Amino acid sequence: QVQLVESGGGLVQAGGSLRLSCAASGSIFSKNVMGWYRQAPGKQRELVAVITSAGSTNYADSVKGRFTISRENAKNTVYLQMNSLKPEDTAVYYCVADYRFIRVVAGTPDYWGQGTQVTVSS
Repeated sequence: QVQLVESGGGLVQAGGSLRLSCAASGSIFSKNVMGWYRQAPGKQRELVAVITSAGSTNYADSVKGRFTISRENAKNTVYLQMNSLKPEDTAVYYCVADYRFIRVVAGTPDYWGQGTQVTVSS
């Protein structure tokens, strides 16, 4: 069993930055593939970024060059640094975890956090 707790969301002006954190407990964190999804009102859930246990990363085209996913295994924590934020980045952001990469990118990871709201004002 894995528990995921996100933090760091909030309200920011366009062009600003936020850093989301996701603290994981209950399993061998370093072996998990970690990711961030987001869902805006009326829109489909979107995979934002993924990081493997080896540290390889993938990003949605919409956030490439602006967002950075990273992990700190010693703290069982994954981060999402979000720069140059745009109003279209407004969404609830969810941290996810699974041992299997394919399940994370397919939207069916075993574990989800409760979500944290990010609102970007224009």
